[in-house]
Amino acid sequence: MINYNLHQHSTFSDGKSKPETYVEKALSLNFTAMGFTEHSPLPFKNSFSLKKENTQAYVDETERLKEKYQDQIALYRALEMDFIPGISEDFDVWRKKLRLDYQIGSVHLVKPVHGDDLWFIDGPKPEIYDEGLQKYFGGDIHKAVKTYYYQINQMLESQRFEIVGHVDKIKMHNKNRYFTEDEKWYRNLVNETMELIREKDLIVEVNTRGMYKKRADRLFPDDYVLKRIRELNIPVLISSDAHQPEELNLLFDYAEKRLLELGFGAVAFFENGNWLEMPLQ
Repeated sequence: MINYNLHQHSTFSDGKSKPETYVEKALSLNFTAMGFTEHSPLPFKNSFSLKKENTQAYVDETERLKEKYQDQIALYRALEMDFIPGISEDFDVWRKKLRLDYQIGSVHLVKPVHGDDLWFIDGPKPEIYDEGLQKYFGGDIHKAVKTYYYQINQMLESQRFEIVGHVDKIKMHNKNRYFTEDEKWYRNLVNETMELIREKDLIVEVNTRGMYKKRADRLFPDDYVLKRIRELNIPVLISSDAHQPEELNLLFDYAEKRLLELGFGAVAFFENGNWLEMPLQ
C-alpha cells in the first residue's frame, strides 16, 4: 500500500488548504512522507502559481513544518515546474533559490510555434481546450498535440528535474473526440517522448487526479503509454496531485493494482535525498 504522496498543492499556489492541514491529514493516513509541490512562479499574472513575493514565506513555512513533524513524517519542499518555451525561467533558478529537494516538470500551457499565446489544456472546463484548439491551431488536432509533446521534449532536453508530471495530460479534455490513443501518429509522438525520458533517466508520475475529479476515465498515463514505460524500464511514481487534504491518497489502491496488472514490480520513493524503489504488494 502506497503511504506517501510527493505531489500536492496548498494555498501557496492553487490548493484549498494551508500546508499544515495536509500534514495533519497525511499523519491520519499513516503516511511516512509527503512533498509540498506548489506550481512554480511565472512571469505573468495568473491564479494558480506560487507568487514571487511569497517564495520566502513558502520556504519558512515548509522549514517550520519539517522541524515540527520531523519525528512523525518526512516532509520535502519541491515545486511543480511549469515549462513554457521562452517564458518560464530555468528550473535550476528556483531549485537554488528555494533549496528544493526535487522538482516535477509539467506542461499545462502549450505555446504555439508562432506568437505568444498560450493554450490551457488543464482545468475543469473542456470548452477552454476546444476554444484554444480552434483559435491557436485552426482546429488541427495533429498540430496541437505535436506542439504539446514537442514542448515536453524541449523541457526534457533543456531542464534538470526528477519527475515528469502527468505526461499525457493532453488526452484529458479530448475524450476521444479529436483523436484516439491507438492512432499511429499519436503513438509515434509518445514513443519519441518515452525514449527521451529513458535517456534522461527520469521518473514518470502516474497521476490519479483526472480520474477522481471525473475529468478522465484513465490514469495519466495509462494503457499504451504505461505499457511502453514498462517495456523501457522507466521508473514510476504514484501521486494524487492533491489540491485539498482529502485527496492525498485518492485512487492509490486502483493505481497500484493497475501497475501490478501491467507487470510493474516497484514504484519510486524519495528518502534522505535519494531515489529508491519500493516494492508493490
